[in-house]
Amino acid sequence: MTTTVQAPRKPKSGPTHLGLAILALAMGGFGIGVTEFAMMGLLKEVELGLGISTPEAGHLISAYALGVVIGAPVLAAVGAKLPRKHLALGLMLFFSIANLTSFIAPDYGSMLVSRFAAGLPHGAFFGVAAVIAASLVAPTKRGWAISMVMAGLTVSNVIGVPFATWLGQTFGWRLLFVLVGALGLVTLALIWRFVPFQTVHADASIRRELGALKRPQVWLALMIGIVGFGGFFATYTYIAHTMTSVAGIPSALLPFVVALYGLGMVAGNIVGGRIADKSVMGTIYRVLPAIAVALVIYAVAVHWPWSAFVMVFVVGAAGSMLVPALQTRLLDASPDAPSLASSLNHAALNVANALGAFLGGLVIAWGWGYVAPALVGAVLAVLGLGVAVLSGMLERKKPLAA
Repeated sequence: MTTTVQAPRKPKSGPTHLGLAILALAMGGFGIGVTEFAMMGLLKEVELGLGISTPEAGHLISAYALGVVIGAPVLAAVGAKLPRKHLALGLMLFFSIANLTSFIAPDYGSMLVSRFAAGLPHGAFFGVAAVIAASLVAPTKRGWAISMVMAGLTVSNVIGVPFATWLGQTFGWRLLFVLVGALGLVTLALIWRFVPFQTVHADASIRRELGALKRPQVWLALMIGIVGFGGFFATYTYIAHTMTSVAGIPSALLPFVVALYGLGMVAGNIVGGRIADKSVMGTIYRVLPAIAVALVIYAVAVHWPWSAFVMVFVVGAAGSMLVPALQTRLLDASPDAPSLASSLNHAALNVANALGAFLGGLVIAWGWGYVAPALVGAVLAVLGLGVAVLSGMLERKKPLAA
């Protein structure tokens, strides 16, 4: 079977136009990264501002993740007959408006609703952005193109999230949502200007996209992300409390800690994209054990400030190396339904987000301490490796379509 992703017309301006198109899509990832991850660095401020407990504040993160999980398949399938550029524009407009409603949400209940709404376009946007980027380059460079779109998400952890954390700590945590809304509007303008228009495939339909759900390898790839990536979020969700309460780092240095995590994510994303172009499953087999080992070492190293700084970078790098390979794996497993398959990756990662935040909060509530979420994450990474091995065994018996 050959992939049915329709190749776009070559833009007249060549490589420069390609770079600007990917930059426009990456800017959307930048804004999404800020709203998703800055909440974790501002968890204490959110607790004080809304008068809630730490686990309740964690539920705001879970609500966003739940929005991603529901919105990714629904919006990707509903938008199947839309030109991909128009779908990306509509999703980013929705994202901007939803985040601005979080700025004016008066209480905990309305904030839960607004965070859920803000998560709805997240996965579908990344899904369609990844498909657009992959369609603009040669098949042997898909991993690179996808990683460049995802670079917006990782770079946000170096620049946007630390700045938003500082902004929230200094002038009020609600300003985070104004910043994200503005980033969304900038993304709209860039996509409109630089992303080339691609006509809708003649056979595009909701039924065709939903056909991806019939394939066992699609579900196994999603399970790798849900289980294997859960430890990343179990650790990151409570990083502010871990750094201040265990490592003894002042709250004023939290933006620096978040930036280190982001630098690790940028490095891991670039490396992950390159090695995924050589071997998708080989990358998955190697990265998951690396995540487990990194989290175990982190649990020990976090008791001292300098070793904590080093391992924050390492954990960020190890986790983000997995994403380009998972995204490419889903495109390979469902070439005739690329938008939904690609979107489902982000739904899976946000199930991992919700799972990690929940399990991390659970062991903290049991009195196991702020180090315990990292150990839970190491177990999840090993379980994810087991799912990956099962997927590989099944593929040897029944290879994926070319």
